[in-house]
Amino acid sequence: MSTEAARASRASEQEWWRRLPQLVTTPRPFFAALADDSDAATEARQEPLIAVAFLAGISIFLSTNTAAHVFDDADIRNDALLLLVEAIFAGALVAIQNVWIVGGALHLGARALDGEGSYRQARAVVGFASAPFILSLLLVWPVRLAIYGGDLFTRGGADEGAGGDVFRVIDGTFAVWALGLLLLGVRTINGWSWPRTLGAVALTALVFAGIAFVLVAA
Repeated sequence: MSTEAARASRASEQEWWRRLPQLVTTPRPFFAALADDSDAATEARQEPLIAVAFLAGISIFLSTNTAAHVFDDADIRNDALLLLVEAIFAGALVAIQNVWIVGGALHLGARALDGEGSYRQARAVVGFASAPFILSLLLVWPVRLAIYGGDLFTRGGADEGAGGDVFRVIDGTFAVWALGLLLLGVRTINGWSWPRTLGAVALTALVFAGIAFVLVAA
């Protein structure tokens, strides 16, 4: 790669990093930029996509029942570093599931309705649509930890009451926000109506459920 080409590649990648706040403020232009499916554009947004999917994956894992009971294991309870390692590892697994498996399901669901987007565009839509979970990780989880500490990861902890229910509602709010971004991304990429977009996402859910069933039954 020539020096000029390398400089252009770095500039394109930096532009994608600068675009990330649009996912919160003005997501439609962000998803419209995904229409460029060239190899260069795909490579330029790869690192921002991985970062968003990974951090969102950690946030999603922390809100699961698995994380809620992780301190039930005395070995982990006595070594908080193990929780950090598990959160990082599980976050990576969630990111892989979201980008590759859910992205594949979205691609199949959209193609069933004659969508023209590529598999890598579908992966990008799913990955970037998970951005609200990063805000949860950065803004909500520090407050949650300050209030409940290790009880968040122990069965029957102090977070089981009304206060914990409030945070679970907040979790649901971020999940709905992410779903809204997913719908907007699919609609923007394909230029569809809202009913057709909803149909594609519903098909995506069915395809993903089928994939999960096969994996569990295998």
